Amino acid sequence: MRNTNSLLRKNYRILESLNTKGKTTVTKKTLERKSFSFELITSIYTTRKGTVYYFIYDQGYLPLENEMYMLVKKN
Repeated sequence: MRNTNSLLRKNYRILESLNTKGKTTVTKKTLERKSFSFELITSIYTTRKGTVYYFIYDQGYLPLENEMYMLVKKN
């Protein structure tokens, strides 16, 4: 449990450092270079239109086309 929480916190810090304005777009390579682990999330949010956001606490990401990701922050 301790190891998982440490990895979640690491993912959170990565998203937080890249998403300073509340919403931004980055490449998958940028996340991978920072050793972001796509397998570890705390929740999934699906919109009415079927768009799926993956969250680590209040920082989230949305996979886009061409290996791009939109980073968002829950209010």
